[in-house]
Amino acid sequence: MIEHRPFNSLGAANHGWLDAHHHFSFADYHDPARTNWGQLRVWNDDTIAPKTGFPPHPHRDMEIITYVRKGAITHEDNQGNKGRTEAGDVQVMSAGNGIAHSEYNLEDEDTQIFQIWIIPDERGGEPHWGAQPFPKGDRAGKFVTLASGIEGDDSALPIRTDARVLGATIKAGDSVTYDTNASRHLYLVPATGKVKVADVEAVARDGIAITGQASVTITALEDSELVLVDAR
Repeated sequence: MIEHRPFNSLGAANHGWLDAHHHFSFADYHDPARTNWGQLRVWNDDTIAPKTGFPPHPHRDMEIITYVRKGAITHEDNQGNKGRTEAGDVQVMSAGNGIAHSEYNLEDEDTQIFQIWIIPDERGGEPHWGAQPFPKGDRAGKFVTLASGIEGDDSALPIRTDARVLGATIKAGDSVTYDTNASRHLYLVPATGKVKVADVEAVARDGIAITGQASVTITALEDSELVLVDAR
């Protein structure tokens, strides 16, 4: 199964300082057909105005991955962690048994992020936070694992779930293939560009939900930046 979810079909809420689009049910947006995709629970496409952001708020029992597409996001939490994550880089917060954090755009331009929530394999555990640069040049023509709870993905940021988040950049006319298992749930979003998967075409910020496939080949119809989640 390969299902195209156009950007204009997503849930949306514009709060002025925050322009949010939801691939899955979130906050006041509820679609019973889009509550999750396997262990993948949330994929929010957020644009945050300069000098604004999310004040301190709590989370627990969730793996939260933030992929910064433009600008930068500044994180601070009640565990003593603080950091600024720039465009192209990734931060991960394992909420565990409870953490409170803030996320602000302290820049002079809009910040754009994908925020991805994946359900952990087990509840509880000590919370942790980390961030890491992932140069786009290292992802040219191939997928690089950005965050993972799968054995062997040692260069990725750790998460406590049987899932991985990957990124790639591909030139127009080129293809990249990702091998998986037909029982897995894949969700692909082009951050930029236009791609084709089988007979499905998707433009920037569309979603493609995939399952029942042992491998997936993505062809770039335009220069494209890809983010892919592979979850149970």
